[in-house]
Amino acid sequence: MKILYPLLNVLQLLFLAAWGAFWITLAGVMMLVTLNGSVPLMMARRFWAPMHWRINGSRMFVEPLPDLDWSKPYIFLMNHQSAMDIPCAFAALPVNIRFIAKHVLKHVPFLGWYMAMTGMIFVNRSNHREALQSLKRAGEHIRSGKSVLAFPEGTRSRDGLIHPFKKGTFMIAIEAQVPIIPVAIEGSLQTLPQGGIWLRRHDIRVKVGQPIETKGLTNEDRDALIRRVRDTVIQLHQEIGGQGGVPESIAERGREGRSPSPSVD
Repeated sequence: MKILYPLLNVLQLLFLAAWGAFWITLAGVMMLVTLNGSVPLMMARRFWAPMHWRINGSRMFVEPLPDLDWSKPYIFLMNHQSAMDIPCAFAALPVNIRFIAKHVLKHVPFLGWYMAMTGMIFVNRSNHREALQSLKRAGEHIRSGKSVLAFPEGTRSRDGLIHPFKKGTFMIAIEAQVPIIPVAIEGSLQTLPQGGIWLRRHDIRVKVGQPIETKGLTNEDRDALIRRVRDTVIQLHQEIGGQGGVPESIAERGREGRSPSPSVD
């Protein structure tokens, strides 16, 4: 049994790699045929994403969705526990979404091609000027009617707690003047822990909150907006069995996904 489980897991991961390559290739063909960038996103939501947790017997439960006009653009902000969060977000939200992602993903075979093809926003956080330009492009996408999802912690949580939020996405929301939709996920860390490659059977829960308006807000309101959104995500997270978050709300520059260092007298 000790040998069979790792072997089964390797087979599952190989299948998921082939599954992704198949659907990304098919999505590229469909995009060329239809000339519609929304078709590959729809295919990801309905077909590609659910296999990631079903393959090992895990289940995803989505709490009843709020009554929204899903045809309007939104910025979805979600806590980040695992690489599993991406397919979960695709499947849980009834709308085609573009992700704000780290620029290194652009160079991943198949995945990077798909992300570029569908208009995902790549951010180079190591270059502040390039990062700002990327965030501007995200704002343009939203104003043109496209919804965007971001993980404001900046990286995956290692302990399941919600860590401080970075400021960039909130600057986009204020500039675009579109509502923020808070989203909480719990259980994906246990399904695929950070730094691990072994899939584990565990229930995943997702809860989508009510929109938080940004209309009329300015950059002076940014920090208050961050705290409000993060408090809401923490509340949603606790309602689906999560631990909540660390006390600090706003991340220091260069310290994504971590609490600020304790002060030294």
